[in-house]
Amino acid sequence: MFQNIIEVIVLSAIQGVSEFLPVSSSAHLILVSSLYEFKSNSLLIDVSLHLGSLIAIIFYFKDELLDFKSNKRLLSLIFIGSIPLIIVGYFLYNTGFIHHLRNIEVIAWTTLVFAIVLFISDRSKFDKKISTNLNFQSILLIGIFQILSLIPGVSRAGITITAARILKFNRVDSSKISFFLSIPALAGASILGLKEVADQTMNLNYLVLIAIIFSFIFSFLIVKFFLIYINKFSMNVFVVYRIVIALILFSYIY
Repeated sequence: MFQNIIEVIVLSAIQGVSEFLPVSSSAHLILVSSLYEFKSNSLLIDVSLHLGSLIAIIFYFKDELLDFKSNKRLLSLIFIGSIPLIIVGYFLYNTGFIHHLRNIEVIAWTTLVFAIVLFISDRSKFDKKISTNLNFQSILLIGIFQILSLIPGVSRAGITITAARILKFNRVDSSKISFFLSIPALAGASILGLKEVADQTMNLNYLVLIAIIFSFIFSFLIVKFFLIYINKFSMNVFVVYRIVIALILFSYIY
């Protein structure tokens, strides 16, 4: 029992930390689960981890989300930007093709390639803001880029921040766009997971509750402190981290 709790807390930490940072949560969860063969990892736990992150991001931005009247335009744009991912993700999920992408070699190459892309996009000093510069064209383009995050290792946060930086948004607002887009993405992943779990015998035990609570805690803290960090520093630390991970994986594979 104690081992199961530790495993779920570790998975919650990985989910919470990597979901909103440009490092790919799916890649980390796949790699850690494969290396250590966690017995507690299951579809229900996976759904619980995503629910924890979803609740955290909604809670963090509750003022903007609840004030629909003042933020109607922003929320409408976020919905529009999420459509490409929802459509393509649903297709890949139903065809089962998405499972063919879940291998270490794919993760290694995407981790490296999109680290370089992130580095290039983050080099220049841009200052476009959500309040004045986010429009239909820009959010749709970011949404199209977000489709790439269906490939493990790309990182949903990483590719959306990269796209926003390419469109000349500043680092903080690029991160906020990424955070807002995570809400429909996490909701969609949770719904698909719950749909699949519904066909199985659900065992709503203490591990599910632990997964949701700790995923919420880690996710909330990361969102809060990442916005503080990114206001002062570049993305270089995440670029270096991704390159190191990629090199380790390459040495393992080849």
